[in-house]
Amino acid sequence: MASPYSFLSTTSTHTSPSPSLPLRTPSPKRPLISTLSHRNTFHVITSHHNQSPTTTTVKKLLDSFFVVLTSVAISVSVFIVNDLDLTANAFVVTPSKKLQTDELATVRLFQENTPSVVYITNLAARQDAFTLDVLEVPQGSGSGFVWDKKGHIVTNYHVIRGASDLRVTLADQSTYDAKVVGFDQDKDVAVLRIDAPTDLLRPIPVGVSADLLVGQKVFAIGNPFGLDHTLTTGVISGLRREISSAATGRPIQDVIQTDAAINPGNSGGPLLDSSGNLIGINTAIYSPSGASSGVGFSIPVDTVGGIVDQLVQFGKVTRPILGIKFAPDQSVEQLGVSGVLVLDAPPNGPAGKAGLLSTKRDTYGRLILGDIITSVNGKKVANGSDLYRILDQCKVGETVTVEVLRGDQVEKIPVVLEPKADET
Repeated sequence: MASPYSFLSTTSTHTSPSPSLPLRTPSPKRPLISTLSHRNTFHVITSHHNQSPTTTTVKKLLDSFFVVLTSVAISVSVFIVNDLDLTANAFVVTPSKKLQTDELATVRLFQENTPSVVYITNLAARQDAFTLDVLEVPQGSGSGFVWDKKGHIVTNYHVIRGASDLRVTLADQSTYDAKVVGFDQDKDVAVLRIDAPTDLLRPIPVGVSADLLVGQKVFAIGNPFGLDHTLTTGVISGLRREISSAATGRPIQDVIQTDAAINPGNSGGPLLDSSGNLIGINTAIYSPSGASSGVGFSIPVDTVGGIVDQLVQFGKVTRPILGIKFAPDQSVEQLGVSGVLVLDAPPNGPAGKAGLLSTKRDTYGRLILGDIITSVNGKKVANGSDLYRILDQCKVGETVTVEVLRGDQVEKIPVVLEPKADET
């Protein structure tokens, strides 16, 4: 192959003397000088008249040979120098752009908290229509996080609802069967437990949600659409929002609103502040299409913490109730009054024992309205959400003063709060 580089060559040209000029016979004592030029290098060859023609020819050939060697040496030198220059240029690497401070902080946060996030698979038992064999089929998946070194995993209740078996996959891709410790349908929180080595369990650092501010940066880690350990970022868009529980419809108060992308599969995953501390559980999105639309909701950690402690200790949440069924808020608004209309107060419930009246019909089929609750312990009750919010601040066995509108009269009735019948 032809080289990109040209080698220097030396060519000898012999020219016969002009015939018009007489030949001169060299003097016996005068040397014959022949000059060959190669890059300004002169070679002097001396010859005496008494040397034979053969000796002279050999010396000329040797001189030409040395000139050729010199040319080749210079050509090779230039080739090597140029080749070294190209090699040096080929290994010159442009230094990569350094990450900014906020990028480094985000990378560090993800690396430190990813081992705390788990992938949860919901398995349901299905019977084959032809063989009648019972098979376990994945019916959903979600996220969760490690709560403590004892193997407790926290997630949303709707992630595990209807499961016959549950499997938890840790960050190292090891999978464990999970048992349900307890759940709170009203707040959409559930606690699982796995038997995994303690060195694989990294509890997530728990923060505080009471001092959050709109605009502060947040991070969501989860498994959207089965893509494990996905990080999305955003800010807190709003505070003290209210959503309804997917299981019971009971309102969940003080919910965090964020624009961090939350998609199906993110449910149960952690929402973190810029320090990497847990501030909420990603639980719902507002979207007509079912995908992220920039409006996501997280249950605040201050609410979650108390629920998890009760579930771990007792396996259930003892939440106080009045023991009533009440009408939809729209029905009460149509009556032109503000409050909660009691539809049914079973006689064996707290409200029935205290004497609250239910809505009923007389012998002619006319509707007789029951009591309308307007306040509890002096706190105004305008709708069902207000009633739930007040009861969440009370304890089982506590006596509360319920103010009701009975016909045209306002009455105050003491009621002793009790737990749900299935939680005693």
